[in-house]
Amino acid sequence: MNRKMMVTLTYCVIAFAAVQGPGLRAMGQENKQEQKVTYTCPMDRDVRNATPGKCPKCGMDLRATAPESQAAGSHAKETPSDAGTQQSVRVPDTAVYDQDGKKLHFYTDLVEGKTVAINFIFTTCTTICPPMTATFRRVQQILGERVGKDIRLISVSVDPAVDTPERMKSFAEKFHAEAGWTFVTGEKSDVDQLLATLGALVANKNDHSPLVLVGNDPAGYWTRTYGLAPASVIAKVISEAAQRRPGSTE
Repeated sequence: MNRKMMVTLTYCVIAFAAVQGPGLRAMGQENKQEQKVTYTCPMDRDVRNATPGKCPKCGMDLRATAPESQAAGSHAKETPSDAGTQQSVRVPDTAVYDQDGKKLHFYTDLVEGKTVAINFIFTTCTTICPPMTATFRRVQQILGERVGKDIRLISVSVDPAVDTPERMKSFAEKFHAEAGWTFVTGEKSDVDQLLATLGALVANKNDHSPLVLVGNDPAGYWTRTYGLAPASVIAKVISEAAQRRPGSTE
C-alpha cells in the first residue's frame, strides 16, 4: 500500500469515528439506563426506591426488580399483587386440612358455588400476617351472617411444614375467628401446588404477598385487593363480587 492510500484510509477512519462517536456514547448511556435497578417491596409493588432498604409500610427488605427501561417496554404477566384487576383463576381441588384437622378438597368443599376471599399467612409470622388476620376478622364482623352462607373467608398457610392444623386452630382462636372462616394447611407438596396455582407461591415464606383473592365461583369472576387495606374496603370488594351474576361484564 503506498503512502497516499494510507493517508486516505487514515482520514476515513478518523471521519467515521467523528460521526459515530456520539451515537456510540449514546448507546453506552442507554445500556447503563437499561441496567438501572429499582428496589420494591415484595408486599407492595407501589413502594419503590433507587437503593436497597426497608419498606416504610411493613418493614420488609426491598428487593431488586427488573431494570425500569426494560420493564417499561414490556407487557408483564399479571400478578396477584395488581390489586383491583379482574383475572381468570383456575382453582384446584387440592386435598387440604382445616384448623380442626378435617380433610377437605379445596375447590369442592370451600370454593364451589360461593363467593370467597382468600389470603395467605403463616403462624410464626411477626410482620404482616397478624395485621392481615386482624383485618380479616374485622371483615368477618362487617359481613356478619353472610360469612358461612354465601360468603366464605379462607386463610391458606404458606408454611405448611410448620403450620399443623393444631397451630392453625390456635392462630385462628387468637384472632377470634368464627364459623365461615377456614384456615387451610396440608402436605407441603399439595399446598405448594395450590399456592402456585393461585399465584401465591414464594421461595421464602417471609416474601409472601399481602394479596386477597376474591372470587365469585358461580359468576366465574375473580379479582384481588390489598390485604392491608381498611377492612371496610376489603368487605366492599367482597360484597361487590358477591353481587356478580354469570355472564355479567360490569
